[in-house]
Amino acid sequence: MSETTAEPEMSDDELAASWGAEVEGEASAAAEDGEDAAPVQPARILNQAEIDSLMGFDEGPGTGDNRSGMQRIISSGLVSYERLPMLEIVFDRLVRIMSTSLRNFTSDNVEVGIDNILSLRFGDYLNSIPLPAMLAVFKAEEWDNYGLMVVDSAMIYSIVDVLLGGRRGTAAMRIEGRPYTTIERTLVERLIHVVLADLTTSFDPLCPVTFRFERLEVNPRFATISRLSNAAVLARLHVDMEDRGGRLELMMPYATLEPVRELLLQQFMGEKFGRDSIWETHLAEELWNTDVDLDVVLDEQVMRLSDVMELRLGSRIVLNTVPNALVSLRCGTAVLFEGKIGRRKNRVAVRIDTEMARPVSGAG
Repeated sequence: MSETTAEPEMSDDELAASWGAEVEGEASAAAEDGEDAAPVQPARILNQAEIDSLMGFDEGPGTGDNRSGMQRIISSGLVSYERLPMLEIVFDRLVRIMSTSLRNFTSDNVEVGIDNILSLRFGDYLNSIPLPAMLAVFKAEEWDNYGLMVVDSAMIYSIVDVLLGGRRGTAAMRIEGRPYTTIERTLVERLIHVVLADLTTSFDPLCPVTFRFERLEVNPRFATISRLSNAAVLARLHVDMEDRGGRLELMMPYATLEPVRELLLQQFMGEKFGRDSIWETHLAEELWNTDVDLDVVLDEQVMRLSDVMELRLGSRIVLNTVPNALVSLRCGTAVLFEGKIGRRKNRVAVRIDTEMARPVSGAG
């Protein structure tokens, strides 16, 4: 049997020094051969921990803000979706309305807050839903599309405990690993109807829309309302009822919000239809100083094209207007007045006798 002697492991500094010596040797050999070689600086060698951190293979958490290295580079390749300022105002209005409606619904002290609003892909969100949970699919009637509301397990047991008369100051009992009962599903469905009514009210100042409850699911696979790669907006809400509470999450695909995208892009309510009194006053003052041309129509005749083509210098067109007949005064195509032809000093004049009715704006 032949024995092989294992070479001693080299430290990172020794390995870097040996690589640097090899690089310098290659550079000197190239110089001896007469080649123009630029001075080579020894590069810093990354150790294994730095490589793992760069590639994102470290054992630390790889999601959220703790992502590093290659994971951040890959995530940066995702589409950066636009910010919708007015949607944030709608969700802020929803929080205020829900605080009042849930107090009336539960007869308890309820505080609702919003954690964050973010954009992500629909498939990524479905895979991140903590189970068990209830997923309510609702439809925006006027937009003809769907949204998703997720009620987590803590919120489900808290709302059941509150509505069935649980004592205050005690945390709701959680029994995991079993399907939700009919009573639990019914009570959570009542909560969902209250939240959807508040969401409808929140959108009222922006545009009329009705959110209608469709169905209740417990498996995310059956709550797919959009393509997994489509973008969506997620609003995370937390509900506190003294020592009880939970989370509600509202997911609305961008395709659902597309009919009102222009409204949601506004910085404030009524941005594109707002009134500027200073500009209106200036415009009115300038309009009073505008020069307009009035045309006096003495007569109108219908002539054949052949007769018009035969008109030459010296040809006469006989007007059918008698001396005391009314003539019309027009501005463009709009008839403004009627009057009679006369003479004032050495000029032909028209005396206005009748003011014509103005056409109603927008009349068909």
